Amino acid sequence: MDINGISANDPIFGAPTAEAQGTLDKDAFLTLLVSQLQNQDPLEPTGNAEFVAQLAQFSSLEGIQEVNRNLVGLAVLQQGNALLSQLTDSSALIGKSVRYVPENGTGEQTGTVDSVKIDDGFATLSIGGQDIPLGNVLEVTGGSDSGTDATDEEPSESSDSTEN
Repeated sequence: MDINGISANDPIFGAPTAEAQGTLDKDAFLTLLVSQLQNQDPLEPTGNAEFVAQLAQFSSLEGIQEVNRNLVGLAVLQQGNALLSQLTDSSALIGKSVRYVPENGTGEQTGTVDSVKIDDGFATLSIGGQDIPLGNVLEVTGGSDSGTDATDEEPSESSDSTEN
């Protein structure tokens, strides 16, 4: 006599079948309610209060599921806004000189931010060909490393020639 073992794929003892994994919707609830009415004991029928309570519970569950879907949507929107905010805020550093700790963690370096990108949900700055997380920036030291600043320029002679 052979005895079959019990496995995880066994529909009776193992993983739930596709039908068991499905959720009940309004139609399934109404089908169950009609079946309950058809099969109830005629000598002891279910009271109206019990049916109203079941409907109220189902309605509450449906409302909670809708709130949950809305919260998930709100969380996704919030995450998208946070990424956009990081990108917008860190893009203001393009062309600026910053002091930072490199990825290998050896000392501090200074360089000019060339570009900004979002990598795995975090803003990453491109400095001298290296990708540096925004969190590794210690200080924004000002303009670019080139040493020229637009405010250091002398006024042009063309503006003086209009004073005749």
